[in-house]
Amino acid sequence: MIPVEAHIISVFENLYQDLRFGDICIHWINDEELLEVNRKHLNHDYYTDIITFDYTRRNKISGELFISEDRIVDNAKQNDESVERERNRVVVHGILHLIGFGDKTDEEKAVMRSKENEILDRL
Repeated sequence: MIPVEAHIISVFENLYQDLRFGDICIHWINDEELLEVNRKHLNHDYYTDIITFDYTRRNKISGELFISEDRIVDNAKQNDESVERERNRVVVHGILHLIGFGDKTDEEKAVMRSKENEILDRL
């Protein structure tokens, strides 16, 4: 378990000054391990790049991000991005979930992608 890098949290603190950021930890795992988390906790039987567990209380943002390194590498190749940028995108995506952004509908996905890009451009 690794804490989110300080420079990423700093960008969020500047953009969302009404929120406080507590412990946000990352578990870097492989596809099979994340599939098991997905099955066990969400009853989903498919691969994904991230699963976010939200422990936020009031306006103090905290949680755990379970991220598949395998998906990061594949997504980076597929989207012609560097692995580092894709890794940051997925971390940012998880934190956006923690502060209340969703990605179930097409509209939510568009907002999420816009917010991801806004934050990535500030890193």
